[in-house]
Amino acid sequence: MKRSLLTLVIASALLAAAPLVFAQKATVAAKATVKAGSPSQLVLDNSTRILTTLEARRPEFTKNRAALSRFVSSEFNQMFDRDYAGRLVLGVHGRGASEAEVKLFADALADNLMQRYGSSLLDFNTKLKVRVKSETPLRGGAIVKVASEMLRSGGEPIPVDYLMRKSGSTWKVFDVMVEGVSFVQTFRTQFDAPLKRKSIPQVAADLKAGKLQADAN
Repeated sequence: MKRSLLTLVIASALLAAAPLVFAQKATVAAKATVKAGSPSQLVLDNSTRILTTLEARRPEFTKNRAALSRFVSSEFNQMFDRDYAGRLVLGVHGRGASEAEVKLFADALADNLMQRYGSSLLDFNTKLKVRVKSETPLRGGAIVKVASEMLRSGGEPIPVDYLMRKSGSTWKVFDVMVEGVSFVQTFRTQFDAPLKRKSIPQVAADLKAGKLQADAN
């Protein structure tokens, strides 16, 4: 997969919009395959809203990156369980860590990712389409895997899967897999060495200062 396309997938996947809808025709077709109120439906509905907003406000966002950043952060916070994902990324380094430390790291990681990849949302090709393949309950229904494929002209479909869990009364994404590669596992491996050398607050501070960069590529 070309790096530019992967960047688009990353940006959208981290918003849980990962382009599950990129055309009105695709939206209608996809909605017929999912149940109302299901995790798949939630992703589709948010995808539609995100795409519509991006298209309507593209000139504004192109000129005003601060407005784009606010939009991206708002959508990310609605759909992504950043604290749970942050604890999974910390792995063994999170054992015994306080909730405040986990949140500090999770927020720093999320903000770093959105700063790096958020602007890529402006480059979406609205001719891309995605097919929702299945919705599979895991761990007795506590977790749901939404499997999809990105369909592109002249290329093989790209598998994009989401792992979701209930956060309060709402389903939220905590991991995304592109072509079978888990973002949680990718970041867990990436931050293992820094977390061996420094404390969680120190690594979070490095992320905020730009001394460390979350590289989803």
